[in-house]
Amino acid sequence: MIDAQTLALIFIVVGAILLIVEALTPGVFMLIPGTVLVLLGIIGYVFPDILYSWYAPVLILLIGVPVTIGTVKAYQLLAKPEPPTTTVTDSLLGKEGVVTVRTQPDNIMGKVRIESELWSATSDEPIEVGTEVVVRRSRGVHVTVAKK
Repeated sequence: MIDAQTLALIFIVVGAILLIVEALTPGVFMLIPGTVLVLLGIIGYVFPDILYSWYAPVLILLIGVPVTIGTVKAYQLLAKPEPPTTTVTDSLLGKEGVVTVRTQPDNIMGKVRIESELWSATSDEPIEVGTEVVVRRSRGVHVTVAKK
């Protein structure tokens, strides 16, 4: 059987490794077990008899629950949820883009890249691929464009 202080040092080292892993690849949730192991190791090093007693599981809970709650709250503050992004067709009016598939009058087979999205497009005159355009009208997922 490993003596208690050696076990405590193992807890500290393994916990530190988990904390380093979390620092290098955030979001893998190694923060919780790493913190619990480091704190349990420190307590076990100072009070070696506690690691092999019935107090050890109680200590794990007393350390683990607040650390888990704190970690979840910290992640919520760091990465607040945002509503999904949607594009309202009216928001396209006046936006500039580039023709990726030739546009023609009365035909929505043309394609235009506006920012990072591809839209079906028509125009009042034929517009060739690579031409910069401006959105004049929009309806559903189709836009009407004109040369810039």
